[in-house]
Amino acid sequence: MSTADLIADIDAAADPAAAMILAGYFKLGPGGYGHGDRMIGVKLSTIRGLIKPYLRADLPLAELEQALRSPIHEHRLAVLCVLAARADRSRRPQTANPDELAAIYDLYLRSTAYINNWDLVDCSASEIVGGYLLDKSRDVLTSLVRSESLWERRIALVATHLLIRQGESADTYALAALVLDDRDDLIHKAAGWMLREAGKRVSADELRAFLDRHAAVMPRTMLRYAIEHFAPDVRKYYLSLR
Repeated sequence: MSTADLIADIDAAADPAAAMILAGYFKLGPGGYGHGDRMIGVKLSTIRGLIKPYLRADLPLAELEQALRSPIHEHRLAVLCVLAARADRSRRPQTANPDELAAIYDLYLRSTAYINNWDLVDCSASEIVGGYLLDKSRDVLTSLVRSESLWERRIALVATHLLIRQGESADTYALAALVLDDRDDLIHKAAGWMLREAGKRVSADELRAFLDRHAAVMPRTMLRYAIEHFAPDVRKYYLSLR
């Protein structure tokens, strides 16, 4: 069982009709944020099923890194799902492997040019970046969120999802404050999503305090995402500040 076998399995599931639909959904056309990428029409749910036999195969990281440079979107998506699962396994006490976790994290950060759509970020950043940084300095998140790359900025924000699940929200609020004037809607959505999760999982009062300070200048999409779980009257109040 090899990385080449994994890629062959993805290719065998290709569906040209689905590829046309997915290309529109992920904005691969001229002027879209995914312009220039290529899709063969394999949905994420299908990919998650196809990768199951490979999750414990210990595929060489060098092979996976090479496959992550594929021009085919679904090849990269499959590799990132495998890497995220390996990172998750590597940080758990019963299967701890800090050297592998560090190697996956390093591979990921030197490969951000190929992690170039929101699904690629969202399936991987939390487990790989957030998981590695759980017991370390988070300074790299500030560097990423200040990047010119839309996808590196989204990686920084989505990475905090794992930290939130561990009860830590400070990094989410710090990063969200840095993207209040970001130009990209996909960043507004990611920041609002993480703010909402911080409010739900850690402290609604902390989220309310952040909104009291920033709601008047938050991008409307970010604000709407952040307040989705609040009662209607609370949502109405914060939207009125905007």
